Amino acid sequence: MTVIATSAFLAAASGSSPHHTPAWFMRQAGRSLPEYKAVRGAGSILEAIKQPDLATEITLQPVRRYGVDAAVLYSDIVVPPHAVGFGIDVAPGTGPVAERAFRCASDLDRLRPLEPDTDIPYVIETVRNLVRELPASVPLLAFAGAPFTVASYLVEGRPSRSYQNTKRLFSTDPELWHQLMERLTQHAIAFVDAQLSAGARAFQLFDSWAGSLSRGDYDTFVLPHSRRVFETIALKHPGVPGIHFGIGCDHLLESMLSAGPRVLGLDWRTSISDARARMGSDLIVQGNLDPALVLAGRETALRGVARVLADNGGCDGHIFNLGHGVDPSTDPTILEEIVAHVHEATRR
Repeated sequence: MTVIATSAFLAAASGSSPHHTPAWFMRQAGRSLPEYKAVRGAGSILEAIKQPDLATEITLQPVRRYGVDAAVLYSDIVVPPHAVGFGIDVAPGTGPVAERAFRCASDLDRLRPLEPDTDIPYVIETVRNLVRELPASVPLLAFAGAPFTVASYLVEGRPSRSYQNTKRLFSTDPELWHQLMERLTQHAIAFVDAQLSAGARAFQLFDSWAGSLSRGDYDTFVLPHSRRVFETIALKHPGVPGIHFGIGCDHLLESMLSAGPRVLGLDWRTSISDARARMGSDLIVQGNLDPALVLAGRETALRGVARVLADNGGCDGHIFNLGHGVDPSTDPTILEEIVAHVHEATRR
């Protein structure tokens, strides 16, 4: 029996018929789990990621607790620029913060190519640990930050609402912008390739903040680089499904799909049926329960789950997820019930 045959996640991601709709949650590793808080320790997430045994345990915790159909590596989108010495960390309660933001051509010197074997051996070791530990039915999901979203942190120097420095850079110095994006594209490719080569079975490219762009700017300054990530990974790892996800990207979905993912992630603003009406009935989607409904209590959350499943209309190509990540204040027992409900309601 093949892995795809035993894995509901890989079956759905490939457009085959799974034995139930698979479910996993973005940011399921950590965040709200008490067992995560018990082992995580203090300090930056980037230091925790550098401890393979700890990162392995944190990745496995939601698989044990929730019964999800995929494990997502406990990592962070700024691991590559951190590993090559750009000078960026993740500040608790704030997010990625750069000591010196990217501002001029000389800053390219701080973004040398990522060399996984020497720069991120701890990530590779964690992936290998997980491949040994996970059951065959639960594949490990690799991930990376899309070049634009990582660039926005480097250029802004911290999380932003306006992305004014990022937009100023690509509008006033497009040559430097594309040089920056080429460096980050190499990082994303090398980061995903290393995880897949170590045994991960699928990957997600997070372009969390692409929704801040117009479609014209996205197509000009972002799409060519995201497309190169998907195309290069497809050549290196034929048949491995890739997921493309962003927040507030309803106006960009056609462009994001054209980058080449197998699966299109939807946030809670776009219905599954509308996405398929726009992009084809065979569109494979991931999503898209509003995370706020999980915070509203069990009954509200399960009613929301039922609406998402009804919106999918019984199609095979659906991976259930939230429309964004798990909120830190989420009650883990509600996520347990969501997974159980999705499995039971869709069992074939």
